[in-house]
Amino acid sequence: MSNAKAPRSLRFEAAMNSANDNSNYSGAKVSAVASLIAVASFSGAEAQQALPAVTVDAPVARPRPAASKPTPDQVRARTALRNAARHNQQAQQAPVPFPNAGGLAADRDPYADAAAPYKVDHVQSSSKFPEPILNTPKSITVLSKDVLADKNATTLKQAILSTAGVTLGSGEGGNAFGDRFFIRGFDARNDIFIDGVRDPGVSVRENFFTEQVEILRGPGSSFAGRGTTGGAINIVTKQATEEKSFYNMDTTFGTDQTKRVTLDVNQVISPTLAVRAGGLFQDADVAGRNNVTDDRSGAFVATKWTPVDAVKITGDYVHTELHGIPDFGVPYYRPGSPAPGNIFTSTAGGPFPEFGSPANAFYGLVNRDFFKVQQDIGTVSGEVHVTPDLVLTDKIRASRSMNSYVGTTPESPVIATPLSASTVTINPQSRYQITDVLANQSEATYKFDTGGFKHTAVGGVEISRETSYIDKYAGLTSEGNGTVSSTGGSFPGTSVFYPQYTNALPASTPTLAGLPTNLSIDTRSVYLLDSVNYHDLVILNGGIRYDDYTINTSGYGSVGGVTTLGAQSAEFGMPNFNLGLTLKPAPNGSVYAAYATSTNPVGAEFDGTSTAYGGLSPILNGTNNQIFGPEKNQAIEVGTKWELFDRHLLLTAALFQTNKENAREAQNVGSAAAAAAIPGCSYTLPAGSGSVSCITAGAAYYVRGIDLGVGGKITDKWSVFGGLVLMQSEVTKSLAPSPQPLLYPTNVGLQLANVAHQSFSMLTKYQLTDVWELGGQAVYRSKIYGGTLLAANQGTSLPSYWRFDAFAEAKIDKHWTVKLFVNNIFDKRYYDALYQSATPFVLEAPGRAAYLVVSARY
Repeated sequence: MSNAKAPRSLRFEAAMNSANDNSNYSGAKVSAVASLIAVASFSGAEAQQALPAVTVDAPVARPRPAASKPTPDQVRARTALRNAARHNQQAQQAPVPFPNAGGLAADRDPYADAAAPYKVDHVQSSSKFPEPILNTPKSITVLSKDVLADKNATTLKQAILSTAGVTLGSGEGGNAFGDRFFIRGFDARNDIFIDGVRDPGVSVRENFFTEQVEILRGPGSSFAGRGTTGGAINIVTKQATEEKSFYNMDTTFGTDQTKRVTLDVNQVISPTLAVRAGGLFQDADVAGRNNVTDDRSGAFVATKWTPVDAVKITGDYVHTELHGIPDFGVPYYRPGSPAPGNIFTSTAGGPFPEFGSPANAFYGLVNRDFFKVQQDIGTVSGEVHVTPDLVLTDKIRASRSMNSYVGTTPESPVIATPLSASTVTINPQSRYQITDVLANQSEATYKFDTGGFKHTAVGGVEISRETSYIDKYAGLTSEGNGTVSSTGGSFPGTSVFYPQYTNALPASTPTLAGLPTNLSIDTRSVYLLDSVNYHDLVILNGGIRYDDYTINTSGYGSVGGVTTLGAQSAEFGMPNFNLGLTLKPAPNGSVYAAYATSTNPVGAEFDGTSTAYGGLSPILNGTNNQIFGPEKNQAIEVGTKWELFDRHLLLTAALFQTNKENAREAQNVGSAAAAAAIPGCSYTLPAGSGSVSCITAGAAYYVRGIDLGVGGKITDKWSVFGGLVLMQSEVTKSLAPSPQPLLYPTNVGLQLANVAHQSFSMLTKYQLTDVWELGGQAVYRSKIYGGTLLAANQGTSLPSYWRFDAFAEAKIDKHWTVKLFVNNIFDKRYYDALYQSATPFVLEAPGRAAYLVVSARY
């Protein structure tokens, strides 16, 4: 359905005249109206949307000379009316989608195909991506509102992990809790955006205020700025609509003790003002994991005001709070490891539950461990149509995120005979991080023609300041019940099979250490994009962007065991560009080629407190340099996209390769001589010290693969959404010796760590009757190999897995529906990620769970 609206004055006159039958129109007026209908019917921007019903009064028969011929205006008018009628007939014959599947409800996803809500036609940023996804030379996967609902994905993590080509990474660098994703093999934990504005710092993101999730694969280049090597994730929030008031509520009950309620209300106050608000409450455990809890609450409000047709002002505010007991997984079993710290020569092994330990074993301390994640995000934006061809927009964002936790990681197992007597050391892990963002984005979009070329040019300026305060908790070193821990708060000798310290009472309440690290990133960016369409046959696009990036860090660190106050800073100018060519062999298909660059400056990962994890330490440890030049990325992609089955199904296929140069890598050194042998690494090791991590730059690697996707309807009753991604990766240059020399003499030739190189997902549903609908999902991930910062060189791995989900939905009446989900039907034990260590802890995924969702729509 077209989203275009007539000016308020015309809408008002139409409403006032609707009761009057004024049929005496001149031929010139009929011709003019028909011409407007023809333009609307064939506009490229509206090609994917059904037009509203048009009623054409039957013409009054009038005598005319037999020899008279219609004028050119009359011929054009008649042709336009016929075409419009044909288009409307197709739209009227389209079946009404199953309730809660989008349809023509006021709360539908505005970017999706109304008749096939698994298929999204446009991304949110229509200025940077003015063409439909079909004509955009880039792999884009969009999880629409209906896809998120049918996946029963209540967090970004749940949504992303059931999508091909995306892998979960464990937290590193002191921050082991939060969303960390790899897209096409590249870390994207700081490449998450909310309505086009970067949301830095690792957090846990709820979906109750989310309209859709966009995964833009490949370098972001001029679109997004720094990073975005493998891709970027954009969360599109729910916005107020002046179309219609609605009142929605969803209530969920689960076998893992889940109790969840969400509200979503849109109120049209006047034809020019609407307000939308929602709320969340959840109390839940985690299926298959003892003692782990996941409680949430939140609220959002969004307003839309259109004082005149040429001006639109929107504002929104989101507050979320997640809290509970965190889960840092299970230990990893390495045969032939009599004591922690050995260099193992055997690659056999895996997570301990695969060798008999209880899958639900919890290695934390329930009376001490906790997590609390909060986000407050406020945005105000304005849009002014200076002329029909010139639009000015401005967006201001202020946000604050808090990630606070104390958790326990099970590491360094000691293997015994029998295996059930094996022990593990449980270590405290803590973080208190406040991240603030203040950003402004100003943009101008200008449309113009040069001959047969239609241009959409976009120029913009972005200014942002991101700051973070990072501290940790003290008071973790002594526990009650007669249990003695090490000075670092670790508990060696914890049973792998029967953890004995679960209910230990802490002697004191953990308090902040008061030794913070302060970071700030100031970015000033300017960009220019142009998309050129030649008669819907050839589409060119390109863009350039320059980012002025400054990072400052100050705070406390340890040098030779002594806490020291220090500071470091760096500044980089980062130019990038992208080019794309799309050919249209048919209106419903495209073939494209694209090239793009991107840059990863040092310190851009806001949760890292050392260069090894993408951050920047305030302390220069020894004489090791931490200020390296940015990593440089280049990517090429060729692909094709086709809309089939009355253009309600989008098929995509792409071949891609991304190369990274000047890559950073970490290596441990145990002597000054060993450090001196590594270019860029020089240490004077303190007496009695073991090894230290040395960071170097100058490595290189690539990722190449094929990316297939599908989304939409095959028939009026059968919907599908999914993809297949097959990748290869290889380290082509490395300055670091392998940490496992008996296994891997060098890192060169190894594949990347923490990446599932083959992944598949398919969500499907079928409407059996007007009442019943059945669906399900299949997800596959190949084996993931562990390693250091770069290569899969630790001899550790996670097994591949298949997971299957199912759901059934029943329409009670036009207002109420009931939906039953069964996740992980076969209770498959599988693992999401592993820590980069020779003896890592491993994140275990939830077990089987069933959820009953009762939905009301008014």
